[in-house]
Amino acid sequence: MAGRKRKTAEEAYRDALTMIAPGSRLREAISAILQAGSGALLCIGEPNRLARLSEGGVKLDAPATPQLLYELCKMDGAIILNGDATRLIYANRFLRPSAHTPSNETGTRHRTGQRMANQAKCIVIALSERRASVTLYVHDQRHVMDSIPALINRAMQAVQTLEKYISVLNSAMTELTLREFQDIVTIFDVCRAVQRLEMVSRIGKEIDPYLLELGTEGRLIRLQLRELLLPISDSKLVVRDYYKEKQGVTAADVEAKIAELPQDELLEHGSICQVLGHGNIQRSIDTYLTPRGYRVLKSTHRFPTQVIENLVRRFGSLQNIIRAPKDELCNVEGVGEVLAERVRVSLSLLRNQLALDDRR
Repeated sequence: MAGRKRKTAEEAYRDALTMIAPGSRLREAISAILQAGSGALLCIGEPNRLARLSEGGVKLDAPATPQLLYELCKMDGAIILNGDATRLIYANRFLRPSAHTPSNETGTRHRTGQRMANQAKCIVIALSERRASVTLYVHDQRHVMDSIPALINRAMQAVQTLEKYISVLNSAMTELTLREFQDIVTIFDVCRAVQRLEMVSRIGKEIDPYLLELGTEGRLIRLQLRELLLPISDSKLVVRDYYKEKQGVTAADVEAKIAELPQDELLEHGSICQVLGHGNIQRSIDTYLTPRGYRVLKSTHRFPTQVIENLVRRFGSLQNIIRAPKDELCNVEGVGEVLAERVRVSLSLLRNQLALDDRR
């Protein structure tokens, strides 16, 4: 049987934050240890690998309850847990990672923990009784846990920033939709919309680690974030509307490349233009593009995904769908007489509403 795939450093880091977030059993034990003024060194990972880098202690193989963890931390040495921190494997264990593994920590416990995490590619939690702090080591990453009030404050500041960016994005998308109905969309309009959409996406991802670390304490912020991001889900179809189709290249591939752009390149419309497949923006800046219609049709919230696919495949562009007679719409698979009329009425209402808003 094939071995289990090893987690990446990022996956391990997210798992570690979830393990020690408020509401978890491990966090309950950590809180009890700190309140008692004690310290601890917890190693979480593949038991056999951790056993080879340690010695002595007491072998347990017992459920990792908060109460038992708290009592075992009264002993010297490290505690070793399995990969998902559900079972205690060893207590009072002496860790012996290689001294050649680099560490910039000064205290013995933290230096050992950092080396162990780096060498064994595991999770190590160092609790300091002197500073009443929790330091998390995941592979080669180091993170000092903040207090709950400090985390909530940072998360709320990030949410406020996200709200401002979403407001700018919504303005750009409204203007893009208006231009789509007028059939005057340029590559500049598309690049600007894609840029602002990606910036909103990145800010949303920056909030995610705060929510992981907050655990149950971040419920309200998590709900607020979901409400903020839900309306922009249709905006993601802008790439599908405008990327240049090539053999073997999908809209998902283009979206992935945009997500990988460094921040400085994301700020340059030329980089986005290249990824979309339209070449040098200096030559394409005044080029008019015709949307396929995925985003506008989806934004009406009236049509099934497969119907939208069939409409775009049949007519090729939003303008062709708008101009199509009712009998031609009825001939599209999945579109009967009633749905054909809804297509025409919905697009007409949206166009009139945008024109009315534009005159205000």
